[in-house]
Order: sequence, then C-alpha cells, then structure tokens
Amino acid sequence: MYYFRIYLSPMSNIVIIPTYKEKENIEALINAISSLPIHFDILVIDDNSPDGTADAVKLMQPSFPNLHIIVRSGKLGLGTAYITGFKWALEKGYNYIYEMDADFSHDPKDLIRLYNECAENGADVAIGSRYISGVNVVNWPLSRVLMSYIASIYVRIITGMRIMDTTAGFKCYRKEVLENIQPDKIRSVGYGFQIEMKFTAWKLGYKIVEVPIIFTDRRMGASKMTGGIFNEALWGVLRMKLRSTFTKYPRR
Repeated sequence: MYYFRIYLSPMSNIVIIPTYKEKENIEALINAISSLPIHFDILVIDDNSPDGTADAVKLMQPSFPNLHIIVRSGKLGLGTAYITGFKWALEKGYNYIYEMDADFSHDPKDLIRLYNECAENGADVAIGSRYISGVNVVNWPLSRVLMSYIASIYVRIITGMRIMDTTAGFKCYRKEVLENIQPDKIRSVGYGFQIEMKFTAWKLGYKIVEVPIIFTDRRMGASKMTGGIFNEALWGVLRMKLRSTFTKYPRR
C-alpha cells in the first residue's frame, strides 16, 4: 500500500497545542501529526512545565521544521495559551488554525476531517464533537461524562446555540473567523473560553459544523480537569449571555 503526503502552502495549517507537564505525550503526538498525509505545522504553548516538556520539544525541532514553541513564564491558563497561539498564527498568515489537547484524547487523524470540513466543504468552524452522534467518550468515569454532557445541555439552553458539544476543545477555525472574533476580547478562561469562542462565532453568523469523533481519556500523565473548572465555566455562561445583550455582533 502506498501513501501520498499532500504538501500545502507552508502557511495553510497550524495546530496549537497548550502544554503543562505533558513530556510523556508530546513527542509521540508531534510524530503522529507530522506523519499525516496532509501537512500541518505545530505550535506548542508551554507554561514552563517543571517536567521538561519544553526541553523535549526543543530537542525535536532540528528534525521537525514544522515544529514551533512558545514558552511562557508559568501556568497562565488555557484561554490565554490559545490567545497567544492565535495571535502568533494570525501574524504568520496561517489559513486554518486548530486547537488540540496534548494527551491523545483527540485522535491526530481527525485533524484531516476537520480540515476537509473547512477547506473543502465550506465550514467556518469545524468542531470535533463528542456528542453529535450519541456519547462517544472512552475511559471517562460516568460522573465526568454526565458532568460534561449536562454542561453542554445547560449552555445550549442559556445561549440558544445549536451545538451539541459546547465545551469541545478540538476545533479548526478559518483565519477570518479568528480575525473577527478578536480573541483578546474574550473574557472567559479555562473551559469557559471554549464556550465563549463558539458563542461569539455563532453570534457573528459563521457556519459551524460538528464532526463526530471518539474522545479517549488520556493514556499517560495527569488530568488538569477539576469540578471547579466546570463550575467556573457554568457561571461564566450566565455572565457571557448577559454581556451579549449589550454587545453588537456585525453579521457577516
């Protein structure tokens, strides 16, 4: 069997991966993304991981010209990591900008499906969705599945969005979407950031598509998720909805 690698413009695809203590996963993930039949650049945003995650990435850079890294001063949060990555990617002129976890809960092969939805099928935002075709979550305890699923229902009720997986962190944005969202104006942090980004894209009238994926809990390393993070997101949804009543969203 023969595999053909498709080389797009060097500024076509960039995958942003925030990391904190992901040394056990990051090398394998970079190899997996770099082996895909479509070319993806990779930007790691590391929050000064004490386990040497950043050092592991830097050691790989000479062998991976598609690999970039920004090391921040400390653990500054998921939302600000993505904002840092978005600004860097927009300055460099990338056309399709992806969010992805570092722990293999998102299958690297599904990057191609997200790309196809935006580049071939006209989506402005493609979401790797755990809930668009049932509940496709592997190895999570039932309590966490319920917490996540109920959170998405709650967000849909409050916001009116017709998105099944409102807290999903596996996405592709067309460049124009991020330019018009202006991520610096997003106030939420943590998983509330994921919700507010989708909500703002929806309010701006962009075409949002959910792609069914199978989400598998991390194989190595420790989860960063806590009940407090979800509680913060849920209260933040109410504040976000209230602010939106006083905000003008120019429809595209």
